[in-house]
Order: sequence, then C-alpha cells, then structure tokens
Amino acid sequence: MKIGVSTLALYPEKLENILGRLEELNVDFCEIINEYPYHQVKSDDLDSFNIKTTIHAPLSDINLASPNQAIRKASIQQMKRSMDLALSLDAEVVVVHPGQMPILGRDLEEAVLRYNRESLAECAVYAADCGVSMCVENMPRIDGLLFQDLDELDRLVKDIGAQITLDVGHAHNNFIPTKDMLKSSRVKHVHLSDNDGTFDQHHALGSADIDFKSLIDDLQKMNYQGILVVEVRGAADVKPSLSYLQGII
Repeated sequence: MKIGVSTLALYPEKLENILGRLEELNVDFCEIINEYPYHQVKSDDLDSFNIKTTIHAPLSDINLASPNQAIRKASIQQMKRSMDLALSLDAEVVVVHPGQMPILGRDLEEAVLRYNRESLAECAVYAADCGVSMCVENMPRIDGLLFQDLDELDRLVKDIGAQITLDVGHAHNNFIPTKDMLKSSRVKHVHLSDNDGTFDQHHALGSADIDFKSLIDDLQKMNYQGILVVEVRGAADVKPSLSYLQGII
C-alpha cells in the first residue's frame, strides 16, 4: 500500500511548498484538490519533486445532480477538466463527489437522481477515454448529500463502470462499522481521517473513534494495491497521522 496526503491539510499554501513538505516526509503521493488555488496546475509544477499525484475533482459550487442544466453541464465540464489534468500528470485516479439534492429539489427526487446518474455515467466514459480511474466518493451524513450509503454507491459504480473512493471518516460518520466498509470489490482508492461519529471532522488518525487497525488488516487481506490518502484538515495533523499509519501497516 502506498501513502498520500491531500492538499486539504495544507490549504491554501502554494503547491510547491506542499510538495516540498510532503517530499521531506517521504510521502509517495499528493492528492491535489483541483480548485482554487490549485486550479491551473501544470506538469512543470511537479518536475522538480519526486512525488506522484492523484487528482480530486472540484467540490465547491459543483452539483452533478442539478436540474438546472447550465449548472449540471458546467459541473460535468469541471470533472472532465480534472480528468484531462490527471492524464497530463500521469495520475491514475480522479476522485469525484456525487451530486446533491438542491434546496428545492425534494419534490423532484426522481429527476435529480436521474440527472446525477447521467452526469456520472458521462464522466465515467470520459475518464475511460483518458485512461484514468474515476473513483466516486461516499459522502458524510449531511442532509442533501447523495450516496452516503456504501451499498447504494456500489450499485451505482457497477452500473456506470466506475470505481469507489472509500472515505473512511464519512463511512464512520454514517455508522458503518469498519468490518463492513470493504464489502465492495470496486474500492480502488481510500481516504483516511478520524472523527467521533458526530460529524465529518477530519481529525488526525488515531485521535478519535475509528478502528484503523482492523481496516488496515482487512485491506491487507484483500491485497489492496491502491493508495491510502491522509485527508486531515490541519497541517499539524499530517505528521502524527503518517506516524500512526506507518505504525499499523
């Protein structure tokens, strides 16, 4: 298993500073959240660093499920732009958030879910054409966010030919025990952060309630060959999270 760190932890530092710090920590991968200020990344930005990347497509101001077709189409284009970036950087994984229920969308649930699936299916085809894996992420327990349930997400990605980003903190926030987080054969990418179950807190690994040791054991049993991305919110949480993770792998 390879280890990565998300730019979330060091946001909004310059990308070159983030890459330098992660290189000093012997991190294999940096997951770049491809929105401002990391919205115009070029391969030249990485040339002087011995670190690989994965791409997290934009999540702010995006809704793949929007019944407003202008917003939905713009959201799809943002996903495709991230896939183009992944191709240019030789990044194999693009993380995508599914859509969300609009404020006035609850009376249009059938249409919203249909638009969401159509958007993700279009993005999955584009990802395949780019030679990258689109990994759809399970969402935290926040009203309106779609695909909080891992079984529902498994059915979706099988249907559209995509993969799963298992966000362990999100799953824990939805009361899913670690023993049930890896039931899907489509888990290709993993996000790690800790929380106490009440909210998606993105705390340092080992600082709250999640049983990461059992999760790592299960990943090893299934011969997981992907990346474990530390996705904590604060720079101070990166080093202790890496130390904790390296101690249980």
